[in-house]
Amino acid sequence: MSEPRVLFVTSNRIGDCVISSGVIREIGRQIPGARITVACGRPPAPFFRAAPGVERVIVLDKKKLAGHWLELWKQVVGTRWEMVVDIRGSALSYLVPARRRVVYNRSWETGLRKVEMVSRLMGSETPLDPEIFLDDRARAEAAAVIDPQLTGGAGPGPIIALAPIAHQPGKSWPAERWGQLVDRLMAEPRFAGWRFMPVGGPGDRPPATPALETAGERAIDFVGKGDILASAAAIDRAALFVGNDSGLMHVAAALGRPTLGLFGPTEWWLYGPWGPRTRTVASNETRGEFAPIEDLTVERVFSAVIDLHDAFVDPEKPVQP
Repeated sequence: MSEPRVLFVTSNRIGDCVISSGVIREIGRQIPGARITVACGRPPAPFFRAAPGVERVIVLDKKKLAGHWLELWKQVVGTRWEMVVDIRGSALSYLVPARRRVVYNRSWETGLRKVEMVSRLMGSETPLDPEIFLDDRARAEAAAVIDPQLTGGAGPGPIIALAPIAHQPGKSWPAERWGQLVDRLMAEPRFAGWRFMPVGGPGDRPPATPALETAGERAIDFVGKGDILASAAAIDRAALFVGNDSGLMHVAAALGRPTLGLFGPTEWWLYGPWGPRTRTVASNETRGEFAPIEDLTVERVFSAVIDLHDAFVDPEKPVQP
């Protein structure tokens, strides 16, 4: 018999792909030896190149009149799939031959954390923890950017990664406050000798500039320096992570980095970073109520970073970058 094949249709967004990444290992548990094809958007596609069991990644570039779905259907209709897992709830899942279909629909939105919702969708009794599948290529790309900056300027030191961008309106803490936060942290004895590393894509330079300029020689610039997996490898070098409600926040949490997520008018109780070493700070801390992210003060974020540091950085064990 031929090896069973599974089609996993996941998101075009980085954060949603991270949240549902536990599906990969669950497929392997449910169907040992499965050969997995992943269909996803272009930005998160590098996540899956080293994922266990994945033999192919199909990039879905959005086209007019849903033409991207037609192109995907043409590529997958000729295969007899053992299972189709579709967290986008697309009609395509019912238009290809498959023994079993696991398809998301809005009835699954019952107020559960998104990781828990996806886990139940897959029939798992325990949460499917998100996972980042780093490879040697991503680590080498990150090192090629970080190591020269660590050996110059202020020299080596623990790294705090910063993600000052979110691509949905209302999710981005004002850029100038990132500079003010870095200024406060540089003056804090706990962060003596630390390096400050903004991370982001090519379009994230403007919101990252205040933090970079404030940090000066203590800055490490990882904005627009690689794809999402290289950025993940850079975050994996950090001792702490602070970022807006964004895909990079979920990346940091999935890597097990102590993570602080900044939230404005979005559901922090549903979309907060997942894991035991994570915290959130929101402009309105009352569940079900919202306030503009501009209401989140530098003092509150600074205090939350200090709490994160004190909870997860052991002063008796110096952090190596």
